[in-house]
Amino acid sequence: MDLAAAQKLWEPIPGWLNTASYGLPPKPAWDALQVALDDWRVGRTSWEPWDEATQRCRAAYARMIGVPVADVAVGSAVSQLVAPVAAAIPAGGKVVVADVDFTSIVFPWAAHGLDVVAVPVEKLADALDPSVDVVAFSVVQSADGVIAAYDEIVAAARAAGALVVVDGTQACGWLPFDGSLADAVLTGGYKWLMGPRGTAYGYYSPELRERMTPSAAGWYAGADVHSSYYGLPLRLAENARRFDISPAWHSFVGSAPALELIEEIGVGTIRDHNVRLADRFLAGLGKPPAGSAIVTVDVPDAKEKLERAGIRAAVRAGRVRASFHVYSTDHDVDLTLEALSR
Repeated sequence: MDLAAAQKLWEPIPGWLNTASYGLPPKPAWDALQVALDDWRVGRTSWEPWDEATQRCRAAYARMIGVPVADVAVGSAVSQLVAPVAAAIPAGGKVVVADVDFTSIVFPWAAHGLDVVAVPVEKLADALDPSVDVVAFSVVQSADGVIAAYDEIVAAARAAGALVVVDGTQACGWLPFDGSLADAVLTGGYKWLMGPRGTAYGYYSPELRERMTPSAAGWYAGADVHSSYYGLPLRLAENARRFDISPAWHSFVGSAPALELIEEIGVGTIRDHNVRLADRFLAGLGKPPAGSAIVTVDVPDAKEKLERAGIRAAVRAGRVRASFHVYSTDHDVDLTLEALSR
């Protein structure tokens, strides 16, 4: 789908530069969600039609990161999908993480009592040696938009014999990368994938799954969900579905059209659009290009300036984090630069 045509499927109030916090739904996703909510309110349908959207999301995510659909589990949050991987690492295992990474890809390892070592994201590859069991990092850093040297880190991990576990939440939907190179790719669906909160996706390689225990398994993890409602024996799916948790149906209903629209537009096309706007924003402030859809700048009184102009971006300690997505425009950039220059 042509980018200009696709942008007509959103109607954001000008000045939304905070997709790194949450994404905005395209009209087909919003409409699908409203239909499901209307049906729910009056009891018009059973749950099975809603669940079809879950399977569409699973398949679209698999295609997006280049992995088999049988290797993808669905969940509700990244930390929940990281947890069974952390539980599979023997006591005393060493995990290397990025020092300012989002806690969903950091806390589970520490919560399981593992030896967690934090280094700058640009030093991850150098920190890997045979003593390391896992390297865990976000493909794109939430705090500042830095893109990890994914291929280099994977190569270093393979040489060291370490597992590669990545958080794709700030990357999937705008940055193409080969998920099959990792052992696990866990992604929240409410940011760049533009679904409602309560959707998450996890790629687990078959080799990794052999080490994992589906300790949260319920009926939805069954080999046949319709035959797994009651009682023993344990009868789980043979593939990654054994790590599914029962989905928040309406959230997946509102996610499937968004994921499929990203495919229609093309992740590479979205990347080029997002990075062009982000770099244009930086240039307007006299900063060099960053090549990321998430950028940060220090501007005095930024919070007050943006609030007065109605610009919605994250501001922490005076530092502006602006994030650009398919629905962002040059007008958004101009409004923000004007506000910050006052």
